[in-house]
Amino acid sequence: MLIGAVAGLRAFTAPAVLAWATVLQWINLDGTWASWMGNWVVVALLTVLAVVELISDQLPKTPNRTAAAPFAARLVTGALSGAVLGTAWGYTWGGLGAGMIGAVLGTLGGYHLRRKLSDRQGIDLPVALTEDVVAVLAGFSIAALTAAL
Repeated sequence: MLIGAVAGLRAFTAPAVLAWATVLQWINLDGTWASWMGNWVVVALLTVLAVVELISDQLPKTPNRTAAAPFAARLVTGALSGAVLGTAWGYTWGGLGAGMIGAVLGTLGGYHLRRKLSDRQGIDLPVALTEDVVAVLAGFSIAALTAAL
């Protein structure tokens, strides 16, 4: 569920982190449907998408994460990330469901917390950048913790 929450904060950070975790052999997806996550082309593509998302999130014309398309993207990447991480432990479907639930919680919780903190600060950029850092660090921490278990 935690990796899904990361996807709720930043849609492409969660799958990008898991692709890196696969390449770095923190998680073992060999011989599974998700083994493609360890392909360097996938790693590069997801990394670029994650960086573009981190940059575009700072732009004023970026749609709200609770709008239909961004929300759906977070559900999809949260479910995918949960399924990938679950597959490493033998729980693909449970991971998919947990990832989707985490994505809903991360999307809505992240939105409301960011609005509250931005209103309090009177400016959004420091809050948005902090959210970026939290998403990336949380994603890698979850992957590293999984590797340690």
